[in-house]
Amino acid sequence: MRAGHASNPVRITALAVLFAALAGCTGGDSDLREWVAAEKAKKGTPIPPLPVLKTFETFEYKYKDDDPTVRNPFGPSIEERQQALASANGPRPDQHPKEPLESYPLDSLKMVGTIGTGPTMEGLIKDPEGVIHRVHRHNYLGQNNGKITAIAEDHIELVELISNGTGGWMERQASIALGEK
Repeated sequence: MRAGHASNPVRITALAVLFAALAGCTGGDSDLREWVAAEKAKKGTPIPPLPVLKTFETFEYKYKDDDPTVRNPFGPSIEERQQALASANGPRPDQHPKEPLESYPLDSLKMVGTIGTGPTMEGLIKDPEGVIHRVHRHNYLGQNNGKITAIAEDHIELVELISNGTGGWMERQASIALGEK
């Protein structure tokens, strides 16, 4: 027997199954068309009517900025306005040209020493980039308007101005200690 004759019954069976499957695919779709026509002929349930919209009475809110008894609904409360007015008399950042060390956070600056003695003493501050700067009393450090108030051999004292959240400012004491050697 040849090898080709053994596979002939398998080929014939495979072709018969293929033709049977194709014959099933070409069957009519008349039952589907009848079902679609029956569904289209059915009456649908009625759609409920749209709800009636309530009409509201209009009201014009008259707000006067100069009247302290009337509150702006989109602004601060009367108490907050009074606190802001009171804090307007408090400390404020002065308008000065920004100094190089004001671009760094205070905790990133390190005191590395001093030069001189007494009231002419200068502090030596190292910035995060490794540059050492000389500072004097009344110079500014850090990003919170920190003004140097005193320079000692082992630390530099300063006063920072922090926003109080109501438009005013409050002072906060801070210092930079001489780093470990």
